[in-house]
Amino acid sequence: MPPRCVTLALTLPLCVVMGCGGSGDAPADAGIDSLPDATGAVLQASDVPIDGLGHDEVLKFNDGDALFDLPFRPADGLGPLSIRSSCGACHEDGARGPGVVKKMAIVEADGVTAAADQSALPYGHTIRDTLDAGATTPLLAPTGRTDVLVTTRVGPPVLGRGYIEAVADAELLRVAAEQQARTDGIHGKVNMVAFASATSPDAAFDNHKAGDMVIGKLGLKARIATLDDFTADAFQGDMGLTTPMRPTELANPDDLTDDVRAGVDLDIDHVNRIAFYMRRIAIPRRIGLTQRGQELFAQASCAVCHVPTLHTRADYPIAVLANIDAPIYSDLLLHDMGPALADGQTDGSADSLAWRTAPLIGERFTKQFLHDGRAHSVRDAIVAHAGEAAGAAQAFQALSADDQQLLVQFVEAL
Repeated sequence: MPPRCVTLALTLPLCVVMGCGGSGDAPADAGIDSLPDATGAVLQASDVPIDGLGHDEVLKFNDGDALFDLPFRPADGLGPLSIRSSCGACHEDGARGPGVVKKMAIVEADGVTAAADQSALPYGHTIRDTLDAGATTPLLAPTGRTDVLVTTRVGPPVLGRGYIEAVADAELLRVAAEQQARTDGIHGKVNMVAFASATSPDAAFDNHKAGDMVIGKLGLKARIATLDDFTADAFQGDMGLTTPMRPTELANPDDLTDDVRAGVDLDIDHVNRIAFYMRRIAIPRRIGLTQRGQELFAQASCAVCHVPTLHTRADYPIAVLANIDAPIYSDLLLHDMGPALADGQTDGSADSLAWRTAPLIGERFTKQFLHDGRAHSVRDAIVAHAGEAAGAAQAFQALSADDQQLLVQFVEAL
């Protein structure tokens, strides 16, 4: 397995994981990621397994981790069009980036609203410019038009994603209903999406069928409900690798219906190995959270959307993630974030202005913020919040300089 990227921790303040009630059950350990090196210094690794796994499960986790970083080749079925050749290229060490995805949309005169007519993009809204398996024509944004909006998405972290998948649908509906009663304009909504894959053979986690309406939790616009679907979608959409869950090559300008590897490229074991790994990545241990930081986080209304904990399903198949208060710092709901952050894309019930509240997990490993990485600090990201979150940004700016710094330090420690 490739070595993990590690960061030297010079100090180790008391780690406090903040909760917000619920059943009273303690959350599963948020990640043992303090590893002594030969000198006795402490190293911080990002993608480590949750506590409570048996020896065989740790071996399977390491196997999935290695596959996650493995570059695929045309002989494996890469292409005809692709963006990257491995999962790790977009989610290095399970964290954010460095790979990016370029999206395109036909928009109205306001520059952000998706136009009703998207026929100028017959092959979809994702730019794919890497050619293999006989492809000669990249999928690019049309030129010579003033109504094409091209935007960037930085690969989001996959840290702690098992916690997110485990959150009960009823919990999201509860939080959405509570927000509808608010008078400050914060009204998150669940993203109801059509399940786009074939049924996963692993019925322990879900038995959704293609076309079933499900609540999305994963992805920047919450368009995907499960981690096996997330995996199959990434194989197909980012690498041009087909699987039993998504067995069809995506339409392309060269009308290629297959690649160097005839038929379905990867078996279901590839999907299961990656999903096994992602379901068991820990939330990195939070070091340096303070009571005052938590109070300011709530005072500025950050905690309304970045909900400190959500309760998970009692029947989630991974016992240590079942029936707990998962400390993900997100409501997993869609919110209008204003036209400056709009991307012209629609996913399920998410429109151009809507983004899922980003889970604040592994923030100390993050160097660029917001969906496109435009913010290079937590402070810049907070100030850029608009739409429903404008009041929170204003509340942050109304704090004293010292309190602003304490709030920023709190987020940076998550």
